[in-house]
Amino acid sequence: MKILVFGATGMVGQRIAAELRDRGHEVTGVSRSGGPVKGDVRDTAVLAPGHDAVVSAIAPPRDGTEPEPPFTEANKALVDGLRAAGVRRLIVVGGAGSLQVAPGQDLVDTPDFPELYKKEALAGRALLRFYREVDDLDWTFVSPAAEIAPGERTGVFRVGGDTLLSDEQGRSFISAEDYAVAIADELEKNANVRKRICVAY
Repeated sequence: MKILVFGATGMVGQRIAAELRDRGHEVTGVSRSGGPVKGDVRDTAVLAPGHDAVVSAIAPPRDGTEPEPPFTEANKALVDGLRAAGVRRLIVVGGAGSLQVAPGQDLVDTPDFPELYKKEALAGRALLRFYREVDDLDWTFVSPAAEIAPGERTGVFRVGGDTLLSDEQGRSFISAEDYAVAIADELEKNANVRKRICVAY
């Protein structure tokens, strides 16, 4: 497939791009820092017709300088660009804050949720709510575990839905490498169109 990756120089985005290339896909990386192609999701000009899918691996700044609604507005521009370019398939790199830890309770609303990540998590939850209203694109919103960091590519992990996944010790973790595997799997299999999924060990 011909795939465009926004945020391709970030910790997650670069691993997604590498995983897709390793599988033989043609990947164009876009980054505000000036990666292979300079731009961001607002730059609809980079969404030239001909791409089979787009991966948006961007996140709002943790300091709250681009909270919701500006972050959601940027994604609305992305959706409009996809529609104009005739690209239906979209993978959105989401956060863990909107995952449920109990009926009616999201992780971001728990008392011990780190204040450092709260604005980012709230913007991510608003973004998920926005995509759930998009019914003319084949999007998948992929939330990682509560912890995601560079690590080992094992290819062995669990895929869930709206509930936070934890291991037997109570830890919710996924390596960025295995998260990228899950993204590539979803692009190739289209198993969760217009759904949110969670990836964790």
